[in-house]
This record gives sequence, C-alpha cells and structure tokens, in this order.
Amino acid sequence: MSITNNKVVVVGAGLMGTGIAHAFASSGFTTVLVDSNAAATDKALAAVAKILDDGVRLGKVEAAAAEAGKARLTVEADLAVAAEGAALLVETVTENLAVKKQVVSTAAPKMVPGALIATNTSALSVTEIATAVEQPERVVGMHFFNPVHKMKLVELVRGLATSDEAVARAREYSDALGKTSIVVNEAPGLTTSRMSAMLGNEAMWMLQEGVATAEDIDTALRMGFNHPMGPLELGDLTGWDTRLSVLRYLHSTLGEKFRPCPLIIKMVASGRLGRKAGAGVYRYDENGQRIPGSGLKASVL
Repeated sequence: MSITNNKVVVVGAGLMGTGIAHAFASSGFTTVLVDSNAAATDKALAAVAKILDDGVRLGKVEAAAAEAGKARLTVEADLAVAAEGAALLVETVTENLAVKKQVVSTAAPKMVPGALIATNTSALSVTEIATAVEQPERVVGMHFFNPVHKMKLVELVRGLATSDEAVARAREYSDALGKTSIVVNEAPGLTTSRMSAMLGNEAMWMLQEGVATAEDIDTALRMGFNHPMGPLELGDLTGWDTRLSVLRYLHSTLGEKFRPCPLIIKMVASGRLGRKAGAGVYRYDENGQRIPGSGLKASVL
C-alpha cells in the first residue's frame, strides 16, 4: 500500500487543527485548512509559520523545507470546495456529535472514491460519526496530541464498521508524519483521554481542596512522573470548556468517578477557559506566555 494522492483536508483552525495541518504540510502533503472564521485561519497560518521558522532557527529544519511546508498549506472557508479530490479528511471541530456529522457528510461526496475520513475526537463515538456517510467502513479515529509538532502519539480508533484497510491506511499516514500509532477499539475516552481526564479532574479537586498550589501540583507531575506538562498546565492549553465537555460525557457513560470537579464548572462559567482566553488556572500575557505566580489560590476559590 502506498499514498498516491497527497491532498489532505483538515477541518477546524483551532489549536489541534493548526497543529495537524502543520504536520501534514511539513511532511509533504498538499494541505487545505478549512474554517469559516478568517481570523482563525490567519492565526493558524501565522502559528504554522512560527513553528517552521523556529525549527530553522534551532537547526532542526532546513530553510528550504520550511518554505516548502508553508507553500503546501492553504486555507479555505468553503468545506465543499476544499474537499474536492481529497484522499483524506481530518476533522477537528468542536466536540459536538451533530457538528461532526455535518462536516463529514458535507465533505464525503466531494472526495475521491473510497477516501479516508478521520475524526480527531477524544471522546465521541467514531461509530456514530460514521453513520453520516455512505461506506462507514472508511471512517476511523485519528486522535492527535497537543502540541502536535512535539507529541509523537496518534491513537487510531476503530469504530464498529471501520475496516482493517481503513486502519492500515490511517497507520500509513501516521507513519508518514513520523508518528507512533496505537490501535484502540472504540470506548468512551479511548485510552489516553480517559486517563488524562481523570488526572486533570483529580488535580482540580486537589487545587479546590487546598492540598497544594497549582504550581506545585504541576511540578509534582512533571518532576515526579516525568510528564512534559502538569495536568493544570495541560488543561489551560487544551481549554477547560473542552475538558468539561469530555468529563461530562465520560460521567454519563462511565459513572461517578468522572464527575467533573465543581471548580472546572465554575471556571468555565466565568470565562476562565485557559490560555486561549488569557486566563484559566493561570493567567497569560498578550503573547500567550504564563504570568509567574498567577495560579489560582485555594483561598479565593
């Protein structure tokens, strides 16, 4: 098996979509990033350019390769136009089943026959998403991790109808990106999201109870378990609205051990969604850099 059509469409210009688009464009794929929000696509292009330019500055990427990667990435507001002739679609839109089904049903008829349709969902059902298209056997989960250009894992999620061929093709794409892939049979929260959700939720319970400061909770996981980021830092990066949505889904399917910490609910209600909002567990400056000593204190919760 080999990839003969290298056109890839990534839907959603948020943090994950931007990272996935960078991964494909920098790996030789003609990549179209789709979002109806022009400001989001402008921001995404700038972010991809920065990743590539930083790679050049650090001596990890050749200047010519960086420029070629930038040239392979374009943006489009109209999904139907972007999907024309594509061999792979990766959707990274909001964790809402109806929205995801609308995306794949719109794109599928425009793609090449038998094109692979992948969802980056971290919690929703690949099987249910696949019902929105003909040939549901070609729908597979490709769950990337943030930040995509640093994290090497991709979870390949097999829905009820997903074929062995679709899994093999998804693995081939993952290999082409230099990623390590694992295969997961569909289950709420997969493997990593389920573990990460519980870890982040427990960290928030400890913060709410005043067990330790936010900084010390994060330091414990980074230094004691060699995690690249602490659970509160990661929640700020991912977005607590997204984390809350995942926890609510896991709570409804897997029970009380995933009941969201009240502090997460309070933060989302107050708009402290994380880095993208300028404040989450920590506060961030206009450049998105964390302000030292800004972690939430138990005394004000």
